[in-house]
Amino acid sequence: MAVYSPISHDELLTFLTQYNIGELQSFEGILEGIENTNYKILTSTNAYILTIFEKRVKKEDLPFFMNLKNHLANKNFLCPKPIPDNNGTIINSLKDKPCVLISFLTGSKAKVITPHHCKQVGKNLSLLHHETSDFTEERSNSLDYTQWKTIFEKCQTIPNHNYIQLCDIIEKEFFFLKNNWPISLPQGIIHADVFQDNVFFIDNQFSGLIDFYFSCKDYLAYDIALTINAWCFDEKKILNQEKLQQLLAGYESLRELKTDEKDSLSILLRGAALRILVTRLHDQLFHPPGAYVTPKDPNEYGNILTYHQHNNIKTLL
Repeated sequence: MAVYSPISHDELLTFLTQYNIGELQSFEGILEGIENTNYKILTSTNAYILTIFEKRVKKEDLPFFMNLKNHLANKNFLCPKPIPDNNGTIINSLKDKPCVLISFLTGSKAKVITPHHCKQVGKNLSLLHHETSDFTEERSNSLDYTQWKTIFEKCQTIPNHNYIQLCDIIEKEFFFLKNNWPISLPQGIIHADVFQDNVFFIDNQFSGLIDFYFSCKDYLAYDIALTINAWCFDEKKILNQEKLQQLLAGYESLRELKTDEKDSLSILLRGAALRILVTRLHDQLFHPPGAYVTPKDPNEYGNILTYHQHNNIKTLL
């Protein structure tokens, strides 16, 4: 989340006349994250989040995202619920960009990650996979191997930058993954972005998951791999075995991993690391002018990828 599309008080007042949510009391931009513009809005009745979708989110994908969140919220999964306007419309427009108003989740991200947090994250990721097993809509993964390659090729058009050594690592990893990516693993709806910024806690208890705008149908174990990389590494980018064990224990408390998923997890972890590495590299090299958010350092995931290249997680399972 970030603020790429500034809005004025008057613009917001005009926009909110479409909704029956009370009178506007205050609003502020949310600077964390990198994908969309977000504002926290406080009205006389409640708090809400206004999301303005920037270039990475396609308008034709928005119905899938909104219907998925409605599906989960209706099953009491802790996530934001889209708010319809006075005509029952969920997806609207602001600043000539698509936007939605969603419910506000209380809680905050964990400041210090413990194995206790990891176990709850694993359990709720498993719950999400279970509760979407009857969700009938599908969306292909728009950030798969082919798209990673396209993003990286764009990065290679910049001749001189501070991440040249990372590019050598990335090129070799593409070749490895092309020849080793698993096939025929269990699939379903995945969140694909269970990062620490997107998980809320109250008194160290899970209180909600946000930012579903990478959700798609893919390998369930790939979702686990993305989550392990985000939650189970220490500051030196060494895998914390206790956090890993607790995250997997939380996940398997609801759904047991199959043998082929465990066998493939090391490869999936490398792919999950490469995905974040190439997107962070892109965001560094093509940072939008005027954005208030600082892009994240790709070296973090370069180090995570290097760890996985030299360590097979199967020995820890």
